[in-house]
Amino acid sequence: MKAADLPVDISELRDKPLAEVFPAVGRIVGRELLGNGWTTDEAARAALLCTASAEEITEIYRYGDAAEKRAVLKALALDEVAATMSAQGVDLIDDALRTNDPRLIAAALGSPYTTEKLPMASFRHAVLKCVFAGIPLAEVDGLPDRVDAELLRMMSDFAAERRAAGRAVPADLTPYLTDRTEG
Repeated sequence: MKAADLPVDISELRDKPLAEVFPAVGRIVGRELLGNGWTTDEAARAALLCTASAEEITEIYRYGDAAEKRAVLKALALDEVAATMSAQGVDLIDDALRTNDPRLIAAALGSPYTTEKLPMASFRHAVLKCVFAGIPLAEVDGLPDRVDAELLRMMSDFAAERRAAGRAVPADLTPYLTDRTEG
């Protein structure tokens, strides 16, 4: 995905220092849903990051509020930002996955960047964190293509534990379960 694919005009914001305008974007462009999984403020922020350095992007993430962090994570889906961040974006994803904020977790896992760069062990744990946090697995980019035998085992073990405790198994986990856990 390219920044040009985002239906938002940021021409009035480009001439201002990024560190000053980035926090104010929501007040300037609004926060309406765009219908493509983005809000206007996320799209505007992501487009602004296309000309930023990896160091600037990292600083904006580090000191940003939840909405700003979400925008940085979603921006990793843009070719321009992914190229700038190279492998450095994995540190931002790891940070988001350590939180208990389902919006940050979903933003971190909803990008082809994450699918490509996140090591498999981290990806497995992130998928299970989604199940624990109630984040729909449909929001995880790369599923089901990135599922391996170990992740299937982990999902099956989780489902077996839930059943043994008399608790429901999340419906979106069902397609990944093997016959030995059903019944």
